Amino acid sequence: MDDRLIVALDVPNAVAGLDLAGRLGDAVGFYKIGLGMLTGGGLALARELKDEHGKRIFLDMKLFDIGATVEAAVRGLAQFDLDFLTVHGDPHVVAAAKQGAAGTGLKILGVTILTSLDRADLDAGLIRAGDLHEITVERAARAFEAGADGIICSPREAAAIRALPGSGLIVTPGVRPAGAARGDQKRVETPAAALQAGADHIVVGRPIWQAPDPRAAAQAILSEIG
Repeated sequence: MDDRLIVALDVPNAVAGLDLAGRLGDAVGFYKIGLGMLTGGGLALARELKDEHGKRIFLDMKLFDIGATVEAAVRGLAQFDLDFLTVHGDPHVVAAAKQGAAGTGLKILGVTILTSLDRADLDAGLIRAGDLHEITVERAARAFEAGADGIICSPREAAAIRALPGSGLIVTPGVRPAGAARGDQKRVETPAAALQAGADHIVVGRPIWQAPDPRAAAQAILSEIG
């Protein structure tokens, strides 16, 4: 299994997630479980895939709150022996999350700018003026300074973030095989291009789980990245 590919289980509930994981079988060893499945048994699915099937788990919660609350939430999640957890990349959030994960193997990944956003979206959210690429790289640098183990960014910022002093893991959503629909993603690249730019892991969801044969779709991506 090539753990550079993380499959996003963006399906309605844990039953559907377990079914999809079964169809993918030993072709995939790393799964992302996000906020959309939290009320559909996401944590139970994470534990089952980890404990009973030996899969690696990326819990994509994008936590954001005051430091004490983030620290408490991460401490609770760290007990499940998961692999990656996302928090917003604001330095106070990252620092609190690292405190909560202390003494465990849970890696804290800071979110920079969502791959579904562009400059117009940042303007609507009153985010400071400036080039989106530069803001993303600056947020990544500050997250690393606060102790983040890694960064979530689009493939288009991966090379610049890889060049930062003290950079760590780079995980890139917004990855689409050639010819696949973009969906709601605005800053996308192919799997091979994302890895060549410096990503350690790519996250792919709909192009796999919406495919008639998800296992074949995953294997095609794995063949592409070699």
